[in-house]
Amino acid sequence: MAEADFSDLVYEAEQLASEFEGIGDLPKVERSLKQILEESQTLWSRVTATGAQDIQANLLLGTKGLDLPQVTQKLQILSSRKTFEPLDPIPVTDIQNFLKNESENAILQLIESTNKSTFDSVEKLHTRKLFEEWGNHKINLMNSLLGYSKEIVDVPLRRERTVLNESLFGMQSSLSQEDIAYAQCLIEYNNADIQRIEKPNILKQFSQTAEKFNNQKINEMWKMLRFMAELRPSGVFCDDEEDILAVRSRKVAQDAMIRQALAYLEQRYKEYMTSAVAYNRNTARIGGIPGTFPLVSGFVRIKVRNEPGLDETTKDGIPLWPLVYYCLRCGDIPAAIQALEQSGKPKNEMISALSDLLESPSRHLSLEKEKEVKDIYRRVVRSSPDPYKRAVYCILGSCDIHDDHRQIATTADDYLWIKLWQLREEEPEPMHDSIHYSLLQSLVLEEYGESYYKAQEQPHVFFQMLVLTGQWESAIDFLVRLEKFKAHGVHMAIALYHLGLLALPKSINAPLLVIDESDKPPMRRLNLPRLVLMYTRAFENSDPKETLHYYYTLRKLPANNDRNAFETCIINHVVENKQYDLILGRVDPYSGVVPGLLSIFKDKIDLNKIIQSIAQITESRGLFEDAIKLYDLCGDHNKVLQLLNHQLSQYVSKSGIDLNSPRNRLVKLATDLFSRYDGHEINSTPATLSCFCKMRELIEFFDLYHLREYEKALDVIQRTGLIPMIADDVEKTVSNFRLLDECISRNIPDILLAMMNIYHSQYQKMRGSVKSGATKLEDVAKSKQLSFIRERARLLTSFAGTIPYRMPGDTNSRLVHLEIMMT
Repeated sequence: MAEADFSDLVYEAEQLASEFEGIGDLPKVERSLKQILEESQTLWSRVTATGAQDIQANLLLGTKGLDLPQVTQKLQILSSRKTFEPLDPIPVTDIQNFLKNESENAILQLIESTNKSTFDSVEKLHTRKLFEEWGNHKINLMNSLLGYSKEIVDVPLRRERTVLNESLFGMQSSLSQEDIAYAQCLIEYNNADIQRIEKPNILKQFSQTAEKFNNQKINEMWKMLRFMAELRPSGVFCDDEEDILAVRSRKVAQDAMIRQALAYLEQRYKEYMTSAVAYNRNTARIGGIPGTFPLVSGFVRIKVRNEPGLDETTKDGIPLWPLVYYCLRCGDIPAAIQALEQSGKPKNEMISALSDLLESPSRHLSLEKEKEVKDIYRRVVRSSPDPYKRAVYCILGSCDIHDDHRQIATTADDYLWIKLWQLREEEPEPMHDSIHYSLLQSLVLEEYGESYYKAQEQPHVFFQMLVLTGQWESAIDFLVRLEKFKAHGVHMAIALYHLGLLALPKSINAPLLVIDESDKPPMRRLNLPRLVLMYTRAFENSDPKETLHYYYTLRKLPANNDRNAFETCIINHVVENKQYDLILGRVDPYSGVVPGLLSIFKDKIDLNKIIQSIAQITESRGLFEDAIKLYDLCGDHNKVLQLLNHQLSQYVSKSGIDLNSPRNRLVKLATDLFSRYDGHEINSTPATLSCFCKMRELIEFFDLYHLREYEKALDVIQRTGLIPMIADDVEKTVSNFRLLDECISRNIPDILLAMMNIYHSQYQKMRGSVKSGATKLEDVAKSKQLSFIRERARLLTSFAGTIPYRMPGDTNSRLVHLEIMMT
């Protein structure tokens, strides 16, 4: 066979290429070697990644005793489709399958109900736990912020530059004109209590003060509060020892509050009638006849005009039932009876009911009459087109309590008046057709609340609803959350507290408004101390006198540590503001004790005990100089000297070059105290007094030492007896060292170094004064003096090593070094 040439090779290559192209329908792709390499690496990374994941899964499950391939096979076999498929309907005749189907249905229902109940219980537990934690968190926040978070608002204080608004203590007052007026009333009341003279009615005083502000809404608020507070002198709340909310929950107290609220609403509506009739005399046509009946007749002529359904009239042509309704609305039952007597048809059953009501002290019909009224209402009146007639029967018989009578009760006053008439005694079992006092309170406060009454736009309406339903604490809490009414709300709370009508929590650390589980819903308790602190915080620095009088209001409330709330507030205020001299007084070196603002209450409090408590707190905070002055003010001389000794011991060896240094302040204080205590009997222990005297001598020693008056300094230290000057005194001095106070002994190293420096300075000076041409006699004298100084230095070093005191590390070495330099 001949050897193939190049043309044969080309032919074979083309033939192979054509055969390759003819295999299958694969597209022809041309790739370079680089592209083939990249593609192969990509494929390889995918394969290895999947394999690595399988390996990791096998290792993980293998540690738990599981075989991954077997688990995979089992999971593939399982199917949830059959488990949750609806069961096929089975004919009734197929008993076996029917029973099987029923049993499976029962099992599924049990599983479903158990699952649902479990999830519901878990959800309830989670929600309850969440509310408990949030409640605790809110309490902590309130305690730390002194009230609700709504109170911590950065509202700029109104500062009016007037003569009345200037503080007596050289500072711009932060009190507004309203605040000043209220504060003056409170100060007068407190002064009467301090002087033990007859105290004025503080609620009346505050109310009369509010009239000067020329604000009709505020005047109405005070007026209704005074109206409701008249229950106190009436004897309803006569037990000062019993909890006020327990008293309020009694039927006799609730009936009294209902009567007061009705009387206020009726009196107010009668005033409105009078003004309306006076403004429309021509329409009213009452002439000059006095009395309620002519007034109401004229008002009905104005108010009721051509309304449909008002068929029954009086002899004068006035609609009958509007006349009866408005007579009741202004609280005149005889006038309502007179209107019925003038009707065209006899109304004996209603006249009889009103006569029975007139004789009832509780303003309720007897059970028999009430039943008659209800029967007539159900049979006849309910379907009547006259809204006034329906309202009269509903009021007297407490019928259809869910009907608000919006056609005639167009205001909150009207609604509340109708509901107060319909109130009945609370039954052990709740009744759907009866409304009691607590339910009405809950409706006003919780079900309707601030949003329904648009409290932010018309706060006086919501306040009125709360006050007239006996929820005074909630009403005041609402007012103080409005900056415009805060001052009025605070003083309303103070007035009610002095009258014994305010419900307080058990702890002064409670939030501003407290819901106690032991109280009947929806009653609240108001934390008066927290309210007073929140109010006075705005002016406690600029007006301390007024602040103290507000604190004095809390004198009968217990606090912690066997103190009352008044003392606790004073202590906290003085500690935080550091107005020691202004509030507590000060000690003058010449005139003695100068009293502070707190002295006016000295007959009501233990002033020295309060000052001592403040001194203890300042001492614990490290304000030792303040504590010394306070202990001196309250006459605890022993504590004064103890603290002063302790403070002086830290600075006694320092230089007094800086006039404002702590050492100079303490030295001046020590000098003043010594000049006052000298020659007078003080209540201090001999050891403390002796230590103080030695500290004064050490002050003198170090002052002379820093002035380089060494001879005088040595005389002073010799007078103290702390350091031996001759060898015979070493044993005695060492034995006395054990009796030294720690304030003295801690300064021994500095004293030793100072004395050694004095000896070294004297030695160098003596050696430098020796002249080369001196006589032999002079040399002998100089040598003896140098030897004497060296002997004293050696004695000092020996004493330092003998005393039972651990010297600082460098003290001994410095002493030895200085001694060696003198050899």
